[in-house]
Amino acid sequence: MTTAHEVPGDRLVETTKDEVKNLDAVEPPEWTEFAKTGRSQELPPEEDDWWYTRTASLLRKVYIEGPIGVARLKKEYGSRDRKGVEPSHHEEGSGNVIRTALQQLEEEGLVEQKGGEGRVVTAEGQKFLDGIAADIDDELLAE
Repeated sequence: MTTAHEVPGDRLVETTKDEVKNLDAVEPPEWTEFAKTGRSQELPPEEDDWWYTRTASLLRKVYIEGPIGVARLKKEYGSRDRKGVEPSHHEEGSGNVIRTALQQLEEEGLVEQKGGEGRVVTAEGQKFLDGIAADIDDELLAE
């Protein structure tokens, strides 16, 4: 059986995004129209369904690297902040975006908290991602 570890990450996130849109608990909050994805960003994302892309990416990240906490995810989703003439520095991503998306995945039963260690994917979440990965693998073999 093919797992999420064995397929390209970009294809998995793109396909998972379409599946996440069908979940009841995953819904972009009303503030996402105005929210930046990190302190170093000047504007909100231009993509209309960026919330679903970020949620699918978080689900994959928790699956592969879990248990993982919000603090580490903020570092991974951060970016370089250009300071003009000063040296640039790394800025963390938005914790509110990450936390809210993970809470929605918890409501759906795909992710759960593991004590003080962070979040891990549940058996249902693993089955969800591995099913998508198997479909992607079948498409790759057909090409």
